[in-house]
Amino acid sequence: MNRFLLAAIFTLILSAGVSAQSDDIREFTIDTVDVSGFQPTPIGVDDMRYIGTQYITADDSAYMRYVTTVVRRDLDFYADFKLVPLDSFFLKTYEITELDLLGWKRLGADYVVKLEAEFPGSNLRVRWRLFDVLHSQRIAQGQFEYNRTFWRIMGHDIANEIVRTLTGNAGIFRTRVAYIKKIGDAKELFISDYDGANEHQLTNNHSLNLSPAFNPKKEEIYFTSYVDGRPSLYRVDINTDKMTKVAEYGELVSAPSVSPDGNKLACVISRGGNSDIYVLDLKGDIIKRLTSRPSIESSPTWSPDSRYIAFSSDITGMPQIYVMDADGINTRRLTYQGGYNDSPVWSMRGDRITLVSRTGTGRFNLVSIDTSGADYRVLTDLGTNENPHFSPDGKQIIFSSTRLGGIDIYTMDVNGRNQRRLTQTGNCSNPAWGPIR
Repeated sequence: MNRFLLAAIFTLILSAGVSAQSDDIREFTIDTVDVSGFQPTPIGVDDMRYIGTQYITADDSAYMRYVTTVVRRDLDFYADFKLVPLDSFFLKTYEITELDLLGWKRLGADYVVKLEAEFPGSNLRVRWRLFDVLHSQRIAQGQFEYNRTFWRIMGHDIANEIVRTLTGNAGIFRTRVAYIKKIGDAKELFISDYDGANEHQLTNNHSLNLSPAFNPKKEEIYFTSYVDGRPSLYRVDINTDKMTKVAEYGELVSAPSVSPDGNKLACVISRGGNSDIYVLDLKGDIIKRLTSRPSIESSPTWSPDSRYIAFSSDITGMPQIYVMDADGINTRRLTYQGGYNDSPVWSMRGDRITLVSRTGTGRFNLVSIDTSGADYRVLTDLGTNENPHFSPDGKQIIFSSTRLGGIDIYTMDVNGRNQRRLTQTGNCSNPAWGPIR
């Protein structure tokens, strides 16, 4: 096999409403998931109550259940929280129609969300209140009103407000994820809500599309496509599905990574059978070539402050992770554990890098290291695990895995807990997580 084919295989496969707050609410925050040994905060969500005076339909009652379910699932997904379920046996045994704060305390909740609904016209209006169960005190409240068909958005917005109140961070429940789905012989680009709902196909070119990367500042995704016969860099508008060619250089342009300010692209360009890291502007013009070694460099990823780029290189014989300044100088090796390390992604908090590593089991797993190269932690142990990307708040990781046969998209928190399956089709890979809007 010639050097160009080796470079191409290495590069492509392995890189691959307004809420109203009351005046009597005290400020309150809880610890976040960064601390080793962190225990998630237990939180309950009461069944939504109707507080209007007019007759409502069965459909209206269903909308109330839908919103409540979305809020519960969002908060249960969030790394800092653990959902405390309503205990129907407890309620029935003690003939309780509505659980008070003491009851939630007995169930183990530190906080509880209470929801109340009205149906003005064709709209659904929901008032939410957040209580500190341990101190029997309301700490936040707000209200949203949308057309009732937007019940999913309303649930996400309520959950985002709970996260903001308790952690001081923006919630991720209105974010979207992109991934590649195999359809016949083609691989097409799809996008969905963070929880897999509202899936939408962005490309339909019956070709090979790979390595999506969101622009954090614009409604667009960059990716590599073979639609014109050679692997080139494209972008697609996620609102209009319009696909535009950005760059075509040498034999291969792949593995795009958009800078945190949304103004530049780090990517891989192969020329003469040699793959190196380049920085392009958004029009596809080369700003600078960052590496020029007789080895295969791939998988660039920006640090959150745009000062550094991590990447993989096989200069030692097998791929390892390196870090360089964003202008290509001061390169240092980061990984020494694991015989084969690739596909680094930089946490949004800047303190850790997650990557694909062939661990002692011989399988490809996701591991996490700090930015000095220390504290090597194995996060997965089932199947082949690849394509890691961080959520925009840095608390979750999205990745692909073959653990149940086929290949699907999974999520987990940054410490490897709460691993959940996002797609169910067995033909999805190359996930990326979009920014908070």
